[in-house]
Amino acid sequence: MKYYEIALFNTPNIFTYDSDLDLQKGDVVEVPIKSKTTTGIVLKEVNKPSFKTKSVIKKITSFSKKKVQIIEFISKYYLCSIGEAAALFQIEKKVLGSNQVSITTDIKLSSKQKEALNFLKNKDVSILFGDTGSGKTEIYIKLMEETINKGKEVVFLLPEIAITSQMEQRLKKHFGDLVEIWHSKITKNKKESILKKISEGKIKIIAGARSALFLPFENIGLIIVDEEHDDSYKSEMTPKYNAKDLSIVFGKTYNAKVVLGSATPLVADLYKFPYFRLRGTFFNTNKKRYFVDSFNDFVIEKIKTTLNAKKQIIIFIPTRANFKYMICSNCGKAVKCPYCDVAMSVHKDKRAIKCHYCNYTTRIPQKCEYCGSSEFLNERIGTSELKEKLQDIFPDARIEKFDRDVVTSKTRVDKILKKFSNKEIDILVGTQMLSKGHDYPDVKLAIVLDIDFLLNSADYRANERAFALARQVEGRAGRKEDGEVIIQTLNPEFFDRSYEEFYNEEIVFRKEFLYPPFARMAKVEFSDKIKEKAYLKMKKFLECIGEREEIVGYGEAPIFKLKNKYRYQVLLKGKNLQKIIYPCIDTDMKIDIDPVNFI
Repeated sequence: MKYYEIALFNTPNIFTYDSDLDLQKGDVVEVPIKSKTTTGIVLKEVNKPSFKTKSVIKKITSFSKKKVQIIEFISKYYLCSIGEAAALFQIEKKVLGSNQVSITTDIKLSSKQKEALNFLKNKDVSILFGDTGSGKTEIYIKLMEETINKGKEVVFLLPEIAITSQMEQRLKKHFGDLVEIWHSKITKNKKESILKKISEGKIKIIAGARSALFLPFENIGLIIVDEEHDDSYKSEMTPKYNAKDLSIVFGKTYNAKVVLGSATPLVADLYKFPYFRLRGTFFNTNKKRYFVDSFNDFVIEKIKTTLNAKKQIIIFIPTRANFKYMICSNCGKAVKCPYCDVAMSVHKDKRAIKCHYCNYTTRIPQKCEYCGSSEFLNERIGTSELKEKLQDIFPDARIEKFDRDVVTSKTRVDKILKKFSNKEIDILVGTQMLSKGHDYPDVKLAIVLDIDFLLNSADYRANERAFALARQVEGRAGRKEDGEVIIQTLNPEFFDRSYEEFYNEEIVFRKEFLYPPFARMAKVEFSDKIKEKAYLKMKKFLECIGEREEIVGYGEAPIFKLKNKYRYQVLLKGKNLQKIIYPCIDTDMKIDIDPVNFI
């Protein structure tokens, strides 16, 4: 009889089990826990303990040494348990071998694209810094072709399922059944089918959201992270990993090329990695940029002219629903969610107000709960209200929304985007989903509204986020012919410049104040239904780490109450934050290394 320490998946628990099997580090096993069974990863063989142990039920499969190496990295870097890190990976019971194929695509690259291709092939990690519509996808496809013909596999990460359908069509056209799409919305049977095909060597390219990185490929030759700037690559669940950053770890471990693609690369990445600058659009189109301080007659006239020309329009606005805030005109207090410290959003179609954090919904109030006044002001227009306003002005226009209230499934996404592609929609009004990699040749006019709201948010990356979002929305217009862009802002000089000019200014700010890439950041959160308990948790942590220059600040979270829990947080900035945090880790805290969300 042998004894093994086994880390249980999705838990911080490590237990000792006995087994007649000769198990090795990295073996995945089924074990009993109380009255149920669960999955765990073998850590090491140990001496017989003094207590009675339960027996391993069976061995399921084994993680390769490379996978174990990555699991250990995730655990140490993101300060999570081995079991939580291991649970990220999809497991397949058998590996039957590989299927060597040879393929030739009909992609013809321009001289500039060929130059970019050669640059990327000669770097371990590199950035394809290409303007929207400059032909990045064609370069990706040629890289995939060469990788497959070397007998290697490709992982192609996309930030959202909203853009997988268009990309799936393009990849299937060139690679057929060698391609599969992976994301959280596919069925269990489909997932099992994909895992089986991977084990049989029938899939050479997997494209999908961040979880696609953890599929059981063992012969990875290329990892592409498209729209690498997108925050969707960051998980908000433990472990709070960033798939874009982990792609680089995978690349080093598997000796695979890593390509980060974007029209607006992250400032920190542009500083750290070599890049190839691909300028202009594939069809050499031009864009004219206008700035306005409100949704005024000029904007309306531009929309009218575009509609008369039988061309399409996209309009970005950062707020969904009718209005972001409902404020009492007498006492000035907002109608807030009882479970979260945020104002409720107005949804006229449902005759309700809704919290977009916990989804609490109730009827639109008739009176202010603080002063009893029946007069309310509605602030910060949203997608629904803008759609109504546009429909009044342009009654014959076909206008649709594209936000989280409408796009509740991949089927809904595909339906709306297909209608837009078929020119059954004239104006598409949406939130940030509009900016994510869609390619529609008949969009003549792109409008960005209320961008200053993002520019003025309390986040060291506020400038980067606002500038990148404006550029991404702008990039949806004028793909195959000249386009126009209207940006509503009181800071036109900020947006009216090249990305390089923005970068040169931003990197100086980052260096002066020691923000990434010149330091790391970490956010440690403490929450409880009782305010005082949450505070004491934070206080205990601060006493443990002591007075340190790495502490940026601490106190109530920007949204103090969320989902009926009070939240405190500590922000840290420095070089070796894990060493500071690790000795003080407690189950009552949430640790976020390299956070992208400070709310």
